[in-house]
Amino acid sequence: MAETSPPAAMPRILIVAGSDSGGGAGIQADIKTVSALGGYAATAITALTVQDTVGVHDVMLVPPEIVAHQMAAVLADIGAEAIKIGMLPTSGCIEAVAAALADHAVDCPLVLDPVMVASSGDRLMDEAAVTALKALLVPRAHLLTPNVAEAELLTGLAITTPDHAARAGKVLQAEGAANVLVTGVVAGADLLSDVLVTEAGAEVFQGPRLATRHTHGTGCTLASAIAVGLARHAALDAAVAMARDYVLGAIRHAPGFGHGHGPLNHMWRQG
Repeated sequence: MAETSPPAAMPRILIVAGSDSGGGAGIQADIKTVSALGGYAATAITALTVQDTVGVHDVMLVPPEIVAHQMAAVLADIGAEAIKIGMLPTSGCIEAVAAALADHAVDCPLVLDPVMVASSGDRLMDEAAVTALKALLVPRAHLLTPNVAEAELLTGLAITTPDHAARAGKVLQAEGAANVLVTGVVAGADLLSDVLVTEAGAEVFQGPRLATRHTHGTGCTLASAIAVGLARHAALDAAVAMARDYVLGAIRHAPGFGHGHGPLNHMWRQG
């Protein structure tokens, strides 16, 4: 049987991230998101976590050279219109990923989700890794997507308002990120804001603050959804708006699993 090319409407996303055994975050959330939005998800797994909705119970790291080999194999054969990076647990892993990007994906837009802290509060990145991330990957990012806690760790600034988030975004731009989206800024009793900082300035996206504990994997999901939008050549603000709408629906339709921070329903549009 003759080989066929993938449909032009199916953007290819390479995801570099850790595995979440509970299925709510990490590679599992990324694959579900990309698939639900009509993309093709390929992966390079950086770590295996023993994880559920309550917390991270154990982690086994994938050797950095294997992470880089996964990336090289996918990019050489399948290709990608966008790359999304999540959990990178060590400086060695970050160095390997940066080298693979330099060798195989110089012009591919990168969405970098600096996964430092799990929803449960567990730290997922040590200090040496944070330093390497800022030096090697933040300057490579087309879009950096820290939540408030991550943006505070990256900049040393306190963030309690959208204006604070915009200031932090400008600091991260000065450190090399082309664009920055600071997520989860409390904007009132019933409102949350995401603040997008670009060369044109700061744009605030505001939405309802839902009373739910089922928010595990929202950062992974948002970043992967934005990557799909960028792979379809959408403008950045349009990709962010689409991704936010998708995540909000996934939270509202969450299945209610687990005893802690439960997962989203990534397939809510198909339900």
